[in-house]
Amino acid sequence: MKLNPILRHIGLFCVLIFINGISFAQVGVGVKPPKGAEMLIDGSKKMLHKKWQYWEGPRFSAEPPIKWEIVKDPVDKGNAVSSNDPAGAGGKYGAADIVTKEEFMDFRLHVEFLIANEGGNSGVYLQNRYEIQILDGDTTSHGMAAIINEHAAPYHPYNGVGAWNAYDITFKAARFDDKGKLTEKARVTIYFNGEKIHSDQSIQQVWGGPNSGMDGGNDGGKGITDRPGGIKLQAEGHEVLYRNIWIKKLDLEDNDTDF
Repeated sequence: MKLNPILRHIGLFCVLIFINGISFAQVGVGVKPPKGAEMLIDGSKKMLHKKWQYWEGPRFSAEPPIKWEIVKDPVDKGNAVSSNDPAGAGGKYGAADIVTKEEFMDFRLHVEFLIANEGGNSGVYLQNRYEIQILDGDTTSHGMAAIINEHAAPYHPYNGVGAWNAYDITFKAARFDDKGKLTEKARVTIYFNGEKIHSDQSIQQVWGGPNSGMDGGNDGGKGITDRPGGIKLQAEGHEVLYRNIWIKKLDLEDNDTDF
């Protein structure tokens, strides 16, 4: 279902009806967590420090506790979390990224973000491996809503600078045999502000090298290991805000990621 621009900009969501019984998948800005989901960011400092930590990769140069600032929501009531950590100034990726303390395999993830200025840059990492890009002004496979360096996304669902946007993601982790050999690559379906932009796409590797995320230094990013990973948010020295992030664990052993 494609929302017209008016509906997108006032933050409404679409409802998808499934034929096998009747169930509802709400997607878009403002969607509340369903039963069984866990809030990860609600705009409070308490939740930020309880559920997140710095990712101490090779380029880590921040100093705990997390320096991501709690700021007033510039659009609605409440607060948001700013990714503009001082240690990430100048776009030094990997210096001050944050990752959930809990690690995940298959899941449904909802992320809301707001880019305050033109060219704003951040990213959402699934399992601290696979980046779903946040980058104002870029429509390429390295740009907005892309499965980075692999699958570009339509740019038109983007609500623009100064507005809230939402990614709704269903992710299936890579699968391995009992000897640890990769048998199935990770897969993902993504809605961007209510519009489906990636449909059960396979993800080939981790991009960005060891400073990017788990397994980035293994065989040029192709050496995926059989272990869960957290949700990571990237600090790139830009004022990109986050709110209303929640996750629900799934078991997609016999299913694809489409929803």
